[in-house]
Amino acid sequence: MTDQRKERDGPPASLYEHAGGEEALHRLEEILYSKALADPVLRSFFTERRPRHVDHLTWFTAESFGGPDRFTRELGFQHVIDVHRHLKIADEQRERFLALYMKALEQAGLANDERFREAVRSHVEFGSQVAQQNSWAETDADLHPSATFRTGSGLEALTEASSWTRNADPGPTDGAGDSSVGADQPSRR
Repeated sequence: MTDQRKERDGPPASLYEHAGGEEALHRLEEILYSKALADPVLRSFFTERRPRHVDHLTWFTAESFGGPDRFTRELGFQHVIDVHRHLKIADEQRERFLALYMKALEQAGLANDERFREAVRSHVEFGSQVAQQNSWAETDADLHPSATFRTGSGLEALTEASSWTRNADPGPTDGAGDSSVGADQPSRR
């Protein structure tokens, strides 16, 4: 739990709240972005620092973590589809993104709570699988089923994919996400 989160009765209601809100997530995304820009495996996707990219990442993460819907209001889920389309993300790149995200989470001081860390890992794992599938999509029919931008925000699936719930039993976790997500997709090595 970050010291930026306001104390209240009971556990935080969302990943967003537990992380410490917008400021903490912006710090996380800035660290991640710097790591991605410097990483040889991800360099082809993160070729240069772009103005507002960290802001957009923060808005997306905040909303998918149960925070404000600024990403949907200002950019929309179609934006996520468009920026990932035709990138042809390989397994190595997706796995590296997840590893860097978890390192950034730790560096941002947000990885102290094991249950939260595993919920974030599950969340990012699911999101990276969605991005990978969408990066190979030639038509809308090839998009990941969670890409419900035609009928909804699309972020709902990411929010629901998280194992975080306010009243969840904090019992042991193995860190495994939904193994069926992307299971029918071919390896992209």
